[in-house]
Amino acid sequence: MKVSELLEENAKLLNRVNELEIQVEKLKLEKNSIQDKLNKLTELNKLNEVNDLNKVIELKELNESQSDQNDDNGKEKGLKLKEYLRYGRQLILPDFGISGQIKIKNSSILVVGAGGLGAPTSIYLAAAGVGTIGIIDYDDVEISNLHRQIIHNESRVGISKVQSAKMTIEGLNSDCNCIAYNMVLDSSNALDIIKKYDIVIDATDNVATRYLLNDACVLSGKPLVSGSALRMEGQLVIYNYRGGPCFRCLFPKPPPPEAVMNCSDNGVLGVVPGVIGCLQALQAIKIIADIRDDGSFNDLLLFSATSYTIFKSIRLRPRKSNCAICGENPTIKTLQDYIQFCGSGPLDKSPPVKLLKEDRRIDPKTYNEICLKKIPHLLIDVREPVQYDICSLPDSWNIPLRELSDKLEDVQKRLTSSTTSIYVVCRYGNDSQLGVDILKNITKGEVKDIIGGLHKWALDIDHDFPIY
Repeated sequence: MKVSELLEENAKLLNRVNELEIQVEKLKLEKNSIQDKLNKLTELNKLNEVNDLNKVIELKELNESQSDQNDDNGKEKGLKLKEYLRYGRQLILPDFGISGQIKIKNSSILVVGAGGLGAPTSIYLAAAGVGTIGIIDYDDVEISNLHRQIIHNESRVGISKVQSAKMTIEGLNSDCNCIAYNMVLDSSNALDIIKKYDIVIDATDNVATRYLLNDACVLSGKPLVSGSALRMEGQLVIYNYRGGPCFRCLFPKPPPPEAVMNCSDNGVLGVVPGVIGCLQALQAIKIIADIRDDGSFNDLLLFSATSYTIFKSIRLRPRKSNCAICGENPTIKTLQDYIQFCGSGPLDKSPPVKLLKEDRRIDPKTYNEICLKKIPHLLIDVREPVQYDICSLPDSWNIPLRELSDKLEDVQKRLTSSTTSIYVVCRYGNDSQLGVDILKNITKGEVKDIIGGLHKWALDIDHDFPIY
């Protein structure tokens, strides 16, 4: 074959290859188009199935609403069709089953406190299908709440916590009847509210309300699931249940107000109340559903985020026969004035201490004038180092209050003269007064604390100074 013929034949083959490649691309496009149509048909089929299922549910619920679904006590005897779908993962639990879900549905639980403990508790109770959840709190949502109080969000800062909690609960489970009590729980209203519920959750952060809830639950015959969280630790205990003790059995008398620690002054890692709150919800569900328990109902559960053994359990003694309210011959038969009994109340988050007379204190504006005039003085900050690292005033010297008595000689060395004045500052103006009392004889100059501490300084003097 001649070279010209070979070249001609080769050109024909190349043309044929190009034609085949074009056909292959067309086939690929057709395949993709067919696949897209199949996918759309599949999705449409699924949608039709869902719509058909929803129609079945609607018809079923219509029939249910037209028939008698309640027993003689007004409790629902069964589940709606959609509830089988929603709670199916719980229904198949051997110790729970459909009877447990019906009990949960017909239950009512009161959560006292919509903060770090009450937030996860309420969310999981609503998710589990609790029929009625009451939430009591008197406070509004603040930005400093959001690292632990997960039932709220940024858009709700400034509104009441109970209203925010109600919005979250109803958004999670529209079948849950959430009752919001925007009030302070006290002796005048506690019994009337508590008697409407099966279980009470103590998610508070003050001693007075703990005694109030304990006494009200004993008088009403209600179990009390109590939790607490501070720093990296938490506790959980159930009072007034199955022969176990009440709060007064363990703590007949309240601690001194100054010995009580709170999250505002001492801090808390956000997830710690989350852990305890979830466990409170768990114990409440177990009680309502009558889930078999090997004895944890009568234990004090201790949680430590930093320990090798995160959880420890301590068996509590039984109810005390001589307890003032749950004993054999109780002396407390009505609710008391718990603020007077404890020396502080729920509104006293960081109660101001008044140890010094006014002439031994100065306000932030007066101290600022001293600084502007450059009058020689010594400023001692008695907060803990971890707080001092957050923010501090210029030229301040950090000596934690617990170390101040041992540092008097060092303080004297810092004084430029025997008449140099000393000013003491802390976060809120409480510990600084104790510091003044320790330093009162160390100089002939004045020794005073700054009223309101760094918090007041940020409000009155430096609006860019961090408030934490």
